[in-house]
Amino acid sequence: MFRGSATAKIDAKGRLKVPTDFRRLLEERYGPEVFITSVLGESALFYPLPAWQEIEERLAKVPSSDRTKLRFLERVNYFGQQLQLDSQGRVLMPQPLRDRAGIVGEVVVSGRLDHLEIWNRERFDKKLAEEPFTDEDFDVLAQLGI
Repeated sequence: MFRGSATAKIDAKGRLKVPTDFRRLLEERYGPEVFITSVLGESALFYPLPAWQEIEERLAKVPSSDRTKLRFLERVNYFGQQLQLDSQGRVLMPQPLRDRAGIVGEVVVSGRLDHLEIWNRERFDKKLAEEPFTDEDFDVLAQLGI
C-alpha cells in the first residue's frame, strides 16, 4: 500500500524522481513498469502497471458502447502513457499532463493505497485550503465504518 506523501521535483527534462520509499515499494511489489495518466487533468495518477491492468480488466467487462467508459478512456488515454522507471528511479511525465496539471518544479507525491497521485505543490496547497475536510465528510466515513 502506498501511504504518506513526499515532495519531489520535476527536472528540466520533465522527469520525476520517485521518492525513495515509494520507489522501493513499487519495485519490490510491482516492478518498474507504470502507467501515468489523469482523468480531470488536475493531477497525475501514477499506477504500477499491474494495478492499472486490474482497472482495465474491469473496464473490459463494461459494454464498449457505454458513454461513461468511452469518456473515461478518452481522457486516460489522452493523458496516459505506459513507462518504465530508469536505473535512477526517474520517469518522464507525459507532456500533455505536465502542461495541463502544471506538473513542473516542486510537486507533492501522495499515496493513494494502490497508486500515487502527483500534484503541482502550489495547486495542491490551494486545493487543501479551498476544500476543507468537513463534519459531513466525517459522517460519511463513519457510515463506511472508518
